[in-house]
Amino acid sequence: MTSEQHLAPLRMPDRLFAELAAGGGSAAAVAFLERAERAGRLLLLRTLLGHLDALPTPLTPVAEAWRVLKEAAEKCPEPVERLLLAPPTGGWISHMLRRVHGTATGPPLWAEAGHLSALALSASLHAGTETAFDVVLTDGRLPLPGLGMVQLADAREGVTVGRAMTAGGELTVEGPGRTNGSVRVMCRPLRQRSDTGGDTWLPLRTLTHTGPGGEATGTVVLEDLDPYRDLDDHLPPARLDEDEAREWQRLFGEAARILARPGTPGPGRVDPAMIRAIVPFGRTGVSPPPLPFVQVSASSGDSFGGMLIVRPASALALAETLVHELQHSKLAALLHLFPLLEDDRAERFYAPWRTDPRHLTGLLHGAYAFTGVAGFWRDRLADAQNADAQNVDAQNVGAQSAEAVERAGYFFALRRLQSRLAVRTLLTSGRLTVQGRALVSGLARTLDGWLREEVPPAALDRARTAAALHRTEWRLRNVAPAPAAVPSDLRFRPDRTFWPDTRTHGFATRPAVPRTADEHLAAGDAAAALVRYADVLADAPAEPHALAGWIVARTILEPGRAARRMLARPEELLEPSPRV
Repeated sequence: MTSEQHLAPLRMPDRLFAELAAGGGSAAAVAFLERAERAGRLLLLRTLLGHLDALPTPLTPVAEAWRVLKEAAEKCPEPVERLLLAPPTGGWISHMLRRVHGTATGPPLWAEAGHLSALALSASLHAGTETAFDVVLTDGRLPLPGLGMVQLADAREGVTVGRAMTAGGELTVEGPGRTNGSVRVMCRPLRQRSDTGGDTWLPLRTLTHTGPGGEATGTVVLEDLDPYRDLDDHLPPARLDEDEAREWQRLFGEAARILARPGTPGPGRVDPAMIRAIVPFGRTGVSPPPLPFVQVSASSGDSFGGMLIVRPASALALAETLVHELQHSKLAALLHLFPLLEDDRAERFYAPWRTDPRHLTGLLHGAYAFTGVAGFWRDRLADAQNADAQNVDAQNVGAQSAEAVERAGYFFALRRLQSRLAVRTLLTSGRLTVQGRALVSGLARTLDGWLREEVPPAALDRARTAAALHRTEWRLRNVAPAPAAVPSDLRFRPDRTFWPDTRTHGFATRPAVPRTADEHLAAGDAAAALVRYADVLADAPAEPHALAGWIVARTILEPGRAARRMLARPEELLEPSPRV
């Protein structure tokens, strides 16, 4: 790893591109993307160093940190490569480039630039080299990427300058004390892999996944310390308590077993080894109880293989989210290699999984991610059908298996339908490049094949209804009625706001005793639902949620040309809005 080396051109083999275009990707395909990310990250880092060389700083100059990093890479290449490719490292590099160009803010620029010294210290510890740096301390803390964090007791608060030295794998850190004098701590980060250091050393947490025989097959970082784990801005550490960390391990272990499906790699099939880091978001304890599904998750093109997740209650939900976010990482890496589309960034397209209009890049990301999610549920449907067939003599177990078949069938049917709709929008946009059309056409072939596969009829009906409800409510809330002279001129309401999508998960199972209008519709009783929606509309004629339900229920009862028109442009039932 040198700044002087000339990187050979990257040429992706056609077979690897075809795998990724189908929505999947073997270990070889993901390894190629990671190799490309490494090359890009080195180029970005070299660019950043050029901006930081002349930066006034009380710390050791970045050139010295870079020298130590290269020296360590020559002696111990594998761990230094892991540091370079770690998701927070990519986040830091991109954040710093935005800082030097004035498009991001944060702590003092010299302090953020000092993170390179922290990377060099970690590399030096792995390589067993000797070095000494003036480093930035924040409230007496020094994060060491890939290892953990040193905490100086009774250190001065705020941003200060300390001294860090490595020798033979031992780290010594000294900084200003809270009142006067200095405080000091010594530790051996590579040996202290548990919280044996008390309050002075917090090691990096990892999640273990196991093989069929229970043997450990790998680890994934559970990142709660690195200041650049947030995929963008600088973030203070938020150490999980022990109960929460154990719950993450339990859920991740179960999720990894769900994903450990033998056979050909394809959309929705993820080897946990492809994941580099999970950032627990928004929780540091097991209370209050989480939702059964993932409420928030995110990833960034700057942080390949990293994902930020609010812990759900079920391993199944976590497994689905791991698939979803890794799809985003793969597509982001492809976008770094190929110009896939020409996007003016205008947010005017319907995305079936969003409540707001999206630009084309966002729509492409969604289509790619949810194709993977559809594949995930396709596998779960096959698993549930096999379990149901094997448990026909066990009444209780059979009932649970039947419910799992219905749920998996619903989400498979829903996500394949929604993804194909987004793919059609992309293919007809006229904005795809040659590579972009090849990619989206690959998704279309995958989804068209899946659309011919059988799904339990009741689950398929609920999925079609839920898809129609989402699109109808989206148009009612976002699209302004067009004048008769220009019906194709899509205009957006000036008063549109976020709205909760309660139906996607609400229609996943058939209600045993339906009470609300939505529950009657999910149960297949459109007539009863229509009456209840009408009751709501009698008091609030333009209420979008009820009006969407009324439109869909009526079109189920009275299919035909008029119904298709009402579904295509439901906003025409509203009063015309001012042009925006």
